[in-house]
Amino acid sequence: MAANLSDIAAMGARPILATVVLGLPPSIDERWILDCYRGMQALAARHATRIVGGDIVRAPATILSITVVGEVSPSRLKRRDGGKQGDVLAVTGPLGASRAGLELLRRSVDVDGVARERAMDAFATPEPRVAEGRWFAASRNVHAMMDCSDGLSLDVDRLARASGCGATFFDVTVAPAAAAVASAAGDDPLRYALEGGEDFELIVAIAPRAFRYLARRFEAHFKRPLLVVGRLDAELGLRIREDSEAARELVPAGWDHLG
Repeated sequence: MAANLSDIAAMGARPILATVVLGLPPSIDERWILDCYRGMQALAARHATRIVGGDIVRAPATILSITVVGEVSPSRLKRRDGGKQGDVLAVTGPLGASRAGLELLRRSVDVDGVARERAMDAFATPEPRVAEGRWFAASRNVHAMMDCSDGLSLDVDRLARASGCGATFFDVTVAPAAAAVASAAGDDPLRYALEGGEDFELIVAIAPRAFRYLARRFEAHFKRPLLVVGRLDAELGLRIREDSEAARELVPAGWDHLG
C-alpha cells in the first residue's frame, strides 16, 4: 500500500481509492490476514484513501496485489521527463534507513537500540510522501518528480535519462540509522543511500533560481529540510563528487524489477 501511494505522490496526485487482490494458500493464518488488512486500511485512511474492493482467491502461495487510483489536474501533473539542465535535485528526507532495516533482518549486527528501531520502522512501515507530492505539484518551478523506491542512483539516472540530461551527486544525506547500521556491519553508509531503495522519499528537480525560496517554504510547512543531493547536467551519464575530489563516473545500482 505504501509503495502504491508513493507512486501516486510522485505524480503530484491525490489518492482516492484502492483495490486489493489477495491470493491465499490453505495453510494461511487467519490472524495474519486480518492484521494485513488492518495495516493496509490504517495507512490508506491516513491519506484519505478508501479500499473499495478487489478479490480473494485460493493460491499456492500468498499473493498480494494492490492498485491505487488518484487524480491530478493536467497543470499540476509531475512526470520524470520534465527535468532541465541545471535543475537542483533534492529529496524530501535522508536515505538508506530502509536498506539498514533489511540488513538487520539478514544478519546479526551489533547496533544501539535507537538506530535498530528506526531502521526497522523505515523498512517495515514506510510513510509515503503524499502531502509533499501535492505541495510540489502546485509549483511551476518543480520540473520533474519521482519517488526513491529502487535506489537513489538508479532512480535519478532514470529521471535524468527521461529528461535528456545527465546528473551529478555532490551532497547525499545518509539517514543516521543507516550510518550506524552500515558502520557496525562493515559496509559503506553511502551505498545504503545510493543503492538501497524503498526509502519512498520524493526526488524533485527544481529550477535553480527558485530552489532557496521553495526550500524555505518546504521547511516551514513540513518542519524538516529539503535536502539537496545534486543537479541535472547537459552531459549524459551519472557522476558523483565527494569532498574536494573531482567528479567520477558512477554506475547506477539498485533494485531491478526485471533483473
